[in-house]
Amino acid sequence: MFNKKYLLSAALCAALSANAGAATLAADGQWHAFDIDETSSASAGLEWIDLDGNASSFDFSLTGSAILRIVDGGFAGDRFDVFNGNLLLGQTSAATNNYPESLGLDFDAAFADGRYSRGVFLLGPGSYRISGLLSLSALDDNAGALNATVGAISLTAVPLPAAAWMYLAGTGLLGLTARRQSKSGV
Repeated sequence: MFNKKYLLSAALCAALSANAGAATLAADGQWHAFDIDETSSASAGLEWIDLDGNASSFDFSLTGSAILRIVDGGFAGDRFDVFNGNLLLGQTSAATNNYPESLGLDFDAAFADGRYSRGVFLLGPGSYRISGLLSLSALDDNAGALNATVGAISLTAVPLPAAAWMYLAGTGLLGLTARRQSKSGV
C-alpha cells in the first residue's frame, strides 16, 4: 500500500508538472512561493500551483552541490511530498496543527519555527524539476482538512571550498577531543 500511494502520487505529480508552467530556480537562497488549494487548482488536486491554478514546478541545473529547502508558510499542520520529476525525494517534517495562527509569507520565520513543516535536501550535480503534493493538511476548528496553504522553496549553492573546510575543521575537532580523552585516561 505504501509504494502504491507514492507511485500514484509520483505519476500524478509528473503528469501535472509536465504540462505546467515551470519556474526557473536560481541557487540564490531566496524563497519562491507556491500555493496549494483544491478549490483553485485547475485539476482540483493538491499539487503545488501558481497563482492561476496551474500545476507548478521549479526547474534548475546544478554543476555542484546545493541545498534545497522547502517550508509550509500557511497554517502549521501541513506536510508535503517532494518530487524530482516522478522520483520522490522525500517528505517534509511532521508539524503541529496551529489553526487559526499563521505566519503567512514570512518563510524565514516559518522555517525557524518547529511547528511548521520543512524539508532540507542535499542535491548533487544534475538537472532537476522539483514539484510537490500536499500529503497531510492542517485542520480547521471542526477537524476538517483545509487542503489549502502557501509554501516556499529555496535553493542555495554549497561552495566546495567551504564544504571542505567544514569537513577538515570537524575532523580536527574530533581528533583533538579523542587526544584529550586519551591523555585523561577516559
